[in-house]
Amino acid sequence: MLRNYRLKNYNFKLIINVLVLGIMGLIFIHSADASYVSKQAMGLIMGLIVMVIVSLIDFQIFTKNAVPLYVINMILLIGVRLFGKEVNNAKRWFSLGPLGTFQPSELTKIIMIIVVTAFLMRHEDDLNKPKTLGKLILICAPPLYMILQQPNLSTTLDICFIVVAMVFVAGLDSKLIVRVVAVGVPLLAVFLWYVQQPYQILLKNHQVERIMSFLHPEDYANSTALQTNNSVMAIGSGGLFGKGFGSNTISDVSSSDVNLVSEQQTDFIFSVVGEEFGFVGCVIVIIVLLVLVMQCIQIARKADNREGMLVAIGIASYMGFQSFINIGVATGVMPNTGLPLPFISYGLSSVLSASICIGLLLNINLQGNRY
Repeated sequence: MLRNYRLKNYNFKLIINVLVLGIMGLIFIHSADASYVSKQAMGLIMGLIVMVIVSLIDFQIFTKNAVPLYVINMILLIGVRLFGKEVNNAKRWFSLGPLGTFQPSELTKIIMIIVVTAFLMRHEDDLNKPKTLGKLILICAPPLYMILQQPNLSTTLDICFIVVAMVFVAGLDSKLIVRVVAVGVPLLAVFLWYVQQPYQILLKNHQVERIMSFLHPEDYANSTALQTNNSVMAIGSGGLFGKGFGSNTISDVSSSDVNLVSEQQTDFIFSVVGEEFGFVGCVIVIIVLLVLVMQCIQIARKADNREGMLVAIGIASYMGFQSFINIGVATGVMPNTGLPLPFISYGLSSVLSASICIGLLLNINLQGNRY
């Protein structure tokens, strides 16, 4: 349903922020691998169009249809499991021929924000009851399990972080949070011990190796930890102001046959930023991303209803957690995982997913400024 919104209430600052990130992305991707630039530019144009269309549709239409969206999401996740394109022993993508690929798990992030919002609205008065939280876990479990089986641990954890943030803001009892932390920390220690055992069945071998290479990088310096170590080296080599545009020699695998940093146009795009533009360039990128997250939070605070606030918080968590994880991996402070940097990393699915989120934010902002 389209409404009569006023152009003066449109949040152009948010759009400008997104465009700045997109242009930065094109510059960095060009340095990483120029062959990806045209597709990324096309994705940004498509994303901008989708963003505007979604911004003019009442966001509550999506929350009212959370159940059909959930079902569609499950169909896509099951479909990609059965018929998806396999790359490096992972089935995460549908092949779209010359258009590239589509990754349903990127869409899952948005749909789960909508589904969790609808759930929290229905259980506003009994959120802290174990039965209610149990229902939420049962709702989240099927899509998370399907994504984990692709395998895609990073996206699974990303969605978990988003859901936890939304539940916290919705009014989770602080006493319950303390209890969860008291139980969760020992469980995490047990989990880390268990996945190192030869009989463990929770994670794939490569996932265990990534965790172990983070905990004991010296033992994996020439294998799993090599990429992260080289990413850190590339960032450090940039110094204060960097080597200059197009001068990446460490983060550019095409300049050497030793595969220093692979997938630098996606998961390790930040290594290109650090090497070419130095510490100053890294800080600028982080500031622009931080401003984006703060704009999301500001829209949440000004939303004229609780529903809009929860959706906006979910999107703020999406942008914030994903940025933190991507940069954390590139700088070696987190285990190696595959998450794109919003609007900067190459990936049409990622760009379209993030664009839909911004469209929802724009609509929430418009509804909060109708009068």
